[in-house]
Amino acid sequence: MRKVIYSMMVSLDGFIEGPNHEIDWIIIDEELHKFANDQQSAIDTYLHGRRMYEIMVAYWPTADTDPLAPGYIIEFARIWQNMPKIVFSKTLAKVEWNSRLVRDNIAAEITRLKAQPGKDLAVGGASIASTFMQLGLIDEYRLFVQPVILGSGTPFFPALDNTINLRLVETRTFSSGVVYLRYRRADDGQ
Repeated sequence: MRKVIYSMMVSLDGFIEGPNHEIDWIIIDEELHKFANDQQSAIDTYLHGRRMYEIMVAYWPTADTDPLAPGYIIEFARIWQNMPKIVFSKTLAKVEWNSRLVRDNIAAEITRLKAQPGKDLAVGGASIASTFMQLGLIDEYRLFVQPVILGSGTPFFPALDNTINLRLVETRTFSSGVVYLRYRRADDGQ
């Protein structure tokens, strides 16, 4: 069965963006970007909320045409452009770039997708991930912990009604000081 993976850059105090939605504190150098690009080979669908979709579509559709872009940026741009995307939004009128729009019944949609053959599914964006967490749909959490304390902003983890027990399955420290933590649900049987 396919897994749903929630992976984001996160501050040491647990925020994915600052209080004004700023992300200029994120360190994503060549070493880290290549690692993240390599992880995409195990994924065949991106699951975005409206805000994450709008952030991604503002840059990645043309990032590979920038003559000054390094190879790892061009590589990810092409991965993102070609990857099927499902956007969960009640407010967007349409989506582009190999995307389809889903307006409601998130749990049924994800349950159906997880049962289909294929690679894993990657959820991006704190708001949609919060909904997925509340519904028990996330199988794996991948945090790229940045060496910064923001003090406030958008949290990686929302307030939850129930505890989610996790099991650490992988770690890696990058030369930039970023630490990668990969957790699976403790009840996943693997």
